[in-house]
Amino acid sequence: MPYAITVVPVMPLRAEPAHRSEMISQTLWGECVTITVTGQDGWVKVKCQYDEYEGWATVNHLEIIEEELFNAPYTHYTAKWVNRVRVNGQPMQVPLGCLVKTTDEAETVWGKYKIQFEEKLLNPFLDEAGLRERAFQFLNTAYLWGGKSVYGVDCSGFTQTVFKTLGISLMRDAYQQATQGTVVDFLQEVKLGDLAFFDNEAGRITHVGILLNDHEIIHSSGKVRVDPIDNQGIINAETGVRTHNLRIIKRYF
Repeated sequence: MPYAITVVPVMPLRAEPAHRSEMISQTLWGECVTITVTGQDGWVKVKCQYDEYEGWATVNHLEIIEEELFNAPYTHYTAKWVNRVRVNGQPMQVPLGCLVKTTDEAETVWGKYKIQFEEKLLNPFLDEAGLRERAFQFLNTAYLWGGKSVYGVDCSGFTQTVFKTLGISLMRDAYQQATQGTVVDFLQEVKLGDLAFFDNEAGRITHVGILLNDHEIIHSSGKVRVDPIDNQGIINAETGVRTHNLRIIKRYF
């Protein structure tokens, strides 16, 4: 199967090979995929290297790469809300949280693309201050179903993107992320960075957020926001209405 890398700032992944099809996820600039099916009109079905999510993309958002680059580790990430790069000499703006396979050099090559970094890249590492800082860079970002960037993000895309800048790999969807980590028994025992999961009336986990402490959570609901949380769930800080019912709390570090 051909290997490819995302060469646009944000690439939509769709449920079917059509622009009007539901966007189910995204890949960010620099993220690698395998092409599993080649469809018509420039559509390809891809499997994401990072979280194994599958969807349809347009081939002009990708560049075919060698297996050596595909297998290389992600070593850096873009740390600003918007980051300047040059692709074959042309300017491009890419979002926070793009994982990059590179060295500490200012240039690299992806297939036929010469990449030049104009902003300092950081290495993913775990620290509480970094987690809070990354999470708050998303504050007031609009909720977007399938979104994974500061341009628009869903609840699990938010948690996944923040955690990958810390070197912690989360799966794509909230119910999948809830299968990872270890259980925290009581809200009063949480620490910064624990994830809280919420279910619907059918008992299915449909929402996730990052706990700041035992009474506040930052999450993507309408927009990325900070709301109060108690043992029952989330209360909207602006309306006072309870919006999400707490199901489980998990810890990842």
